[in-house]
Amino acid sequence: MINAADVVVIGGGVIGCSTAYNLAKLGAGKVVVIEKGYLASGATGRCGAGMRMQWGTETNCLLSRESVKMLSNLPERLDVNVDIEFTQNGYLLLAYGDKMEDQFKKNLTLQHSLGIPSRWVTPQEALEIVPFLNTKDMRGATYCAEDGHCNPFKVTEAYAQAAKNLQVEIYTDTEVEGIVTKNGQILSVRTNKGDIHTNTVVNAAGGYAKTVGRMAGIELPIFPERHEILVTEPVDPTMGPMVMSFYHNLYCQQSPHGSFIMGIGHPNEPEGFDIRSSWQFLRDMANRLVDILPPLAGLNVIRQWAGLYDMCPDRTPILGNSPQLKQFYTAAGFSGHGFMISPITGQLMAEMILGKPTTFPIQMFDAGRFERGELFVEPSVV
Repeated sequence: MINAADVVVIGGGVIGCSTAYNLAKLGAGKVVVIEKGYLASGATGRCGAGMRMQWGTETNCLLSRESVKMLSNLPERLDVNVDIEFTQNGYLLLAYGDKMEDQFKKNLTLQHSLGIPSRWVTPQEALEIVPFLNTKDMRGATYCAEDGHCNPFKVTEAYAQAAKNLQVEIYTDTEVEGIVTKNGQILSVRTNKGDIHTNTVVNAAGGYAKTVGRMAGIELPIFPERHEILVTEPVDPTMGPMVMSFYHNLYCQQSPHGSFIMGIGHPNEPEGFDIRSSWQFLRDMANRLVDILPPLAGLNVIRQWAGLYDMCPDRTPILGNSPQLKQFYTAAGFSGHGFMISPITGQLMAEMILGKPTTFPIQMFDAGRFERGELFVEPSVV
């Protein structure tokens, strides 16, 4: 193992690999990625593989808009031969009740001001998009045809290949055991395979971001939360867009190879590292899903799994360094939407770390915003 680096990135998910690639591209010197499992073995590889631009905060709209642009031709951008399965079949977000309808229409005003081609659809128009949708009690929905799907393993692989082409060292099956600091400076990263001397660390550890922060003496307001998901047998194409309902707290899409991927959020899920699957999830998922998409009741479930969301109190990520340790940067707290904004996030993090002008202002997303009371609350999260 290499024993010195200019930057050590902790976490081999899509955020870590995207950041490492952009650091190397912008001339950061020697960049190392440390991953305790295999690439995308954490939250990235366990996510729902969707990408959407329909958000309720300007930040998430901008990050997702730019990321969708980048994903549309990512292999060419990175000069790698990886099919990331980029498809744009849209997202249909279902609205129930006065409060949700009002919020969705506010979201549309924001999205339109940023050039996002979303629109309000009536229940009848929603049936033209998903003919077997149960529209009972629906006020309408928002729809963006340019939202869609990407393979998170393939996107991570593309960034990792491109990073390696720029001489980034990637160590998998390597666990970080400590971060050595002295007088407000980072001295080294301690792993189970040896120490790496460095003065700059990027914490892209997802659900373990708080743990990594504590290794450096920094307390981050990020916490891990289990989310469960399943995949069915593949069938002929029957549903174009991802269907998402915040009322039912679920999402469901048909992947390019025909299987349906779906998940739900549990509002009372406790903080923790539990990634076991449960029979209760299967029951709850089925009950909620067949209420709005009845024909899917006949599908066979092939596999289920769980992963960790790296939750932030305002559902907006922390992107920045820490006052106590200037060269310790965090890119975590994505609250379930890290994969879909990973392309631009990696670029922004690299620009910030290297002291370059950032493509968008992001200095306000540092961890200190919670002490300042300057939150960016995202209302559109399952």
